[in-house]
Amino acid sequence: MTRLSRRRNTYLWATRAALALCSLAMFLILIKLGFWQLERAEMKQKWQTELTHRQSSAPLTYAQLISFPAAEQVTGYRLSVQASPASSHIFLLDNQVFNGRVGYLALQPMQIAQEGPWMLVELGFIAAGLDRLILPDVDVITAEVNLNGRLYQKQANPMSSALLPEPGWPKRIQNLNLSAISQLLGKPLAPAVLQPDHLDGINLPHPWTPIPLSSQKHLGYALQWFSMALAFALLMLYSIYSRRVKTTTKTR
Repeated sequence: MTRLSRRRNTYLWATRAALALCSLAMFLILIKLGFWQLERAEMKQKWQTELTHRQSSAPLTYAQLISFPAAEQVTGYRLSVQASPASSHIFLLDNQVFNGRVGYLALQPMQIAQEGPWMLVELGFIAAGLDRLILPDVDVITAEVNLNGRLYQKQANPMSSALLPEPGWPKRIQNLNLSAISQLLGKPLAPAVLQPDHLDGINLPHPWTPIPLSSQKHLGYALQWFSMALAFALLMLYSIYSRRVKTTTKTR
């Protein structure tokens, strides 16, 4: 065997080894992604069970709500309170989607207890107009009301949690950052937003999506990743088999 042949064989062996390692790495990544989706599905299922339990439990009092630690997840609990308008100023949470339409969630600060923190109450979803410079008019709560509803906290935006408030009122904001809204109002706020079951005189829909992706969606994604891993493995096996058949044919 000449030196050139040895170099060529070494190069071919190194290339095939590198391809084999890359193929194995890709297969393992696909499998890992599948198991990650299974873990997410299990977590979402547990969270859905917890939400169902919370919504079937007795409503919290306002004192119970504000006694929760700041980091506590209170989404799904029900709340029954008597509230008065603390301000007629409305916040419009931008980039919301409901039934295929883009718009805002309108939020109004309300006073629950005389000396306690204010609370944001969701007035509902309102569609955005064609001109973003023109904000929609929103009917507000003008008198003391009894409110029954469920609580939620928006999930943190991994890209940015900045409020990014725009000038004037209604005030368009980009994230439901309660601490930033509290600073803007100059008043402490309850750790969650109340979505009422019903508001007299305000006929706006109330989207409820505490779990953006259901456990079934994650199971579907897991099946896709495992299917891709299987297809990739079969493709690699077929490639190895074809190469061996060609090698055997040449040696005959």
